[in-house]
Amino acid sequence: MAGAEPPCALIVMGVSGSGKSTVAEALGKRLGWRFEDGDSFHPASNVAKMAAGHPLTDEDRWPWLNAIADEVERTCKADGHVIIACSALKHAYRDVLLRGRDDVRFVFLKGTQELIADRLAHRKGHFMPPELLTSQFRTLEPPDAGEHVITVSIDETIEAIVDGVLRQLKFGGEKHKAMS
Repeated sequence: MAGAEPPCALIVMGVSGSGKSTVAEALGKRLGWRFEDGDSFHPASNVAKMAAGHPLTDEDRWPWLNAIADEVERTCKADGHVIIACSALKHAYRDVLLRGRDDVRFVFLKGTQELIADRLAHRKGHFMPPELLTSQFRTLEPPDAGEHVITVSIDETIEAIVDGVLRQLKFGGEKHKAMS
């Protein structure tokens, strides 16, 4: 990918508590790209369902995933750049988000259930209760190489995770900072 154009969108994915929003926001700052939290695309009914401790069904997720895919499409057509934090747990969900595009990359934040459970136990003010973590891991279909994926371990500092993502993308933050 060295010398190639950067993707128009990065979708930072993983289970709840893996650090999607934190990593995506840090990547956005480093690259000078706009950051969007995928949670903001959920309809109110999804947020209420999760807050009540009920996992979402695929039927709940399709409108949410399509709203994120619409945002990616708008950004890419406008020659912009966006980084979106979105769980994207299944292959089918990632297919919806990609819509056949080859200028979008996934960043998979990989971590153990024990590490993430510990993080969730200390997180305050989020609508997703820690009890739903097991269902997230059951739902997770780790991405394969054919899915435009960069996999990074979350057992690092945020800065080290961002550095690892940029290394795998084969471009540095300074060269492409003005591209937003």
